[in-house]
Amino acid sequence: MSATRPDLASPQRHLLWWAYAALVLGVGLLLSLAEFQHYQMRGGPHPWEPFLWELSSVFIIGLEAIALYRWHAWLRERGLSGWALLPPHLLGWAVFVLVHVAGLLMIRASVYASMGLPYSHDPLPTMFAYEGAKDSISYLLFVFICEGLRLANADQRRRHEMERLRSELAEAKLQRLSDQIQPHFLFNTLNLISSVMYEDVARADHLLCELATLLRQALNAQHSERHTLAQELRLVQPYLALMQARFGERLQIQLEASEAAQAALLPSLLLIAPIENAITHDVAQHSGPVRLKLQAELAEGLLQITVDNSGVAPSRDARAGSIGLANTRERLRACYGHRAQVSLEALGGGSRLRLTLPAELSPPSP
Repeated sequence: MSATRPDLASPQRHLLWWAYAALVLGVGLLLSLAEFQHYQMRGGPHPWEPFLWELSSVFIIGLEAIALYRWHAWLRERGLSGWALLPPHLLGWAVFVLVHVAGLLMIRASVYASMGLPYSHDPLPTMFAYEGAKDSISYLLFVFICEGLRLANADQRRRHEMERLRSELAEAKLQRLSDQIQPHFLFNTLNLISSVMYEDVARADHLLCELATLLRQALNAQHSERHTLAQELRLVQPYLALMQARFGERLQIQLEASEAAQAALLPSLLLIAPIENAITHDVAQHSGPVRLKLQAELAEGLLQITVDNSGVAPSRDARAGSIGLANTRERLRACYGHRAQVSLEALGGGSRLRLTLPAELSPPSP
């Protein structure tokens, strides 16, 4: 298993590396300027020497800090915690000091040689004692920083995983609702066709052709989670033609949608269930003519769709057995949360179903 690291996109990762390099360089320059002041006070002959000393040391520590982060993460991934981390970190500290001293000696010796100058340094035991004391503090500080970064990364991954699971759950829920809606209106439509197939074969044949058109468009709509209201209305029209053929003059249909509303996006197959409810629960239960009117408009950043009918007024907000309407509520809640609303109310001798959802316009075609 690889060491824990942030789940970042490539540009963010590059930016993080540049920020870390800038931090290391900044710390090195700050220490170099402080040492430069002391160097001048001592009358040092080469102004670049303090910069070489400090930058070489900080450069090696900067590289070691990356290795230490991976080492600590690897230990934690193996389940080590508390005092169990002490032995491997003691080993890590010894390697840290050894690499630091060896690295800075190599860099400094190479630079002095390129300048044609001899490089003299303190005896190795003295250097290891001096650098080891400083490296002990640095190592301990880096371990705490690494643990903090590890916890922050773990929390970030948990949040991302929760968001992914919520998104997948919402998609699965929407698919379940969509799968439930389609057999629902298909079942009702087949019942309507069966009721006339023995009375009027030509009429039943016409209904089957309209049903085939409806199913073909419904299958095409399944390829996208959302489409425009204009596309939804084109999908609804074959269903309305089926109902018109079934009820004849008893059903009067009127569709009105502004151009702005037709460009708004909404979940695919959203209007099938509300229109079906208005017809099967009102027109089928009313002996006289029923007027069905669908209106859509944009107002104050919202897409407002109303389905009015002059049939049977509802006695409560939801009709008994209205699976389609319940699914409409669930789909809008899953897509938009509390920003979408569904209401059913009495309207004179009939009823009004109002759907309100955020207005999201489809981008213009190129």
